[in-house]
Amino acid sequence: MIKKLTIILAIFHLNIAFSMFAMSAAPIKGVIDPPNTAALNLLTDALSALKELRKHNKASAENVETLIKSKMLPSIAIDVSTQLALKKHWQTLNTKQKLIFQQYITQSLVQDYASVLSSYDKLDSIDIEVDSMVKRKGNKAIVKLFVSLDNDSKPFIISLKMIRSGHWRTYDVVFSGVSLIKNYQAEFDSHIKRKGIESLIAKMTKKLDNV
Repeated sequence: MIKKLTIILAIFHLNIAFSMFAMSAAPIKGVIDPPNTAALNLLTDALSALKELRKHNKASAENVETLIKSKMLPSIAIDVSTQLALKKHWQTLNTKQKLIFQQYITQSLVQDYASVLSSYDKLDSIDIEVDSMVKRKGNKAIVKLFVSLDNDSKPFIISLKMIRSGHWRTYDVVFSGVSLIKNYQAEFDSHIKRKGIESLIAKMTKKLDNV
């Protein structure tokens, strides 16, 4: 009887231990893979790479776009960005049409990010700080970054909207108070209201063919 009671108590304590471990696993995972670290790494890598291009006088528009494709695109959730840009219209598209919009958003984001990076005139000294108050809801987060170039006393702010699916990826950027995805939403909505979504698809296809 005593032996049986000992076994039961041992199992009970093991269950408690496993439960405590399971409860602590989620917070530990959040600490190991926080969205602010992903956001900081993304912007730091991009600016550092741009600095190197300028150092060697190779910061042409083509090279900056190549930099964006190699350094930033793998960390951008194009699928999420496209769905948000099209909102309710996304569900009305077939697979081929969805692909056209994803390709268009990808190309546009490369050009937009290149434009943002190229607006930084001086990159001798780069200082990036992350706002400790990261907004999180479920698998999404908004990370605010304060960027100072060449010891500028007035840093500018870049907010990265991120989503986690395996790892943290960016689906929107707010620069100087302007959201890139909201710009696309306004562009798409305006065209669809005036000429319909088929006309917009034709316009996207033509632009992609000319790239």
